[in-house]
Amino acid sequence: MGKGGETGVNASFRTSFYWDDEAEPHAARKVKILKAHPEINKLMGPCPWTKYQVFCVVALQIGLANVASKLSWKLLVPFAYIIGGAANCNLQLGMHEISHNLAFKATTRAGMIANRLLSLVANLPLAIPAAISFRKYHLEHHRYQGHEVVDVDLPTDLEGWFFRSAPRKAVWCFLMPAFYALRPLFVNPKPMLAWEAVNVAVQLGFDYWVFSTLGPKALAYLLMGTLLGMGLHPTAFHFISEHCVFEEGFETYSYYGPLNSIMYHVGYHNEHHDFPNVPGSRLHLVKACAPEFYDNLPSHDSWLKVYWDFILRADVSPYNRVKRFPVTATGMEQAKKAN
Repeated sequence: MGKGGETGVNASFRTSFYWDDEAEPHAARKVKILKAHPEINKLMGPCPWTKYQVFCVVALQIGLANVASKLSWKLLVPFAYIIGGAANCNLQLGMHEISHNLAFKATTRAGMIANRLLSLVANLPLAIPAAISFRKYHLEHHRYQGHEVVDVDLPTDLEGWFFRSAPRKAVWCFLMPAFYALRPLFVNPKPMLAWEAVNVAVQLGFDYWVFSTLGPKALAYLLMGTLLGMGLHPTAFHFISEHCVFEEGFETYSYYGPLNSIMYHVGYHNEHHDFPNVPGSRLHLVKACAPEFYDNLPSHDSWLKVYWDFILRADVSPYNRVKRFPVTATGMEQAKKAN
């Protein structure tokens, strides 16, 4: 893995990404794990509880939006941050789960449609249409992890260059929802899908209903829950922990702490990238089946410490990501010239 700056607690700012000529590690490891532990095949497939969790949290958020409509702004903002942020981050990860067709069996057209419709339901309290667009780009993040341009989970060079000091990195984390929403439009724009248009229409209709029925504060509660809950919020720390390089040579990290229980176990991220068709509720069983493949990988047990290190360590920044040359020959040449 190529270096782009010094590493270590006392090192200087990084000046570029890590560049790797090797394939992403998960596909090869999956083959080895399944050869040693074929029983993991039985863990694949949708979780029957996902749809119930989604409906319960959506109903909870609608009820809390009604409560929020009666609060003063002084109370509304912390209420939206603490409660709404956690709930909307849970729903965003529900959308992530559904993007992998892990709520309904996707072997039939009806199953595929059921997953798409459930993702629209999970999206409702987020107040911003995102479910279908997220799926469109997220599946490429798995297939082409680290590939410049294609994997829009990667920060841009401008982000890496600008957000290097501790205050700027805190701002970057705070603005994480904006970067995730807008980065694909600049880095790898794609035509709008029919389902995306449906997503937009359904979401705008729901937002109008909330505004006209429950009032502007109710809609503000939902919107703030998204914008604040996916920024500097304990349940959003996974955005940093999953792929930020804290130990050179490792590009994906698992988190084995208690917040997994309300976040669809997204912390089991090495396991998830190795087996994206295993639902979050069973990822701990993947690790239990194949401890020899996971116990020696670096991992996190505190998302708070991840953010503390990310913000305060000079050698850690948005540049701490592994990049690969794009999948096309033209893109590869362009990446070489740019770096």
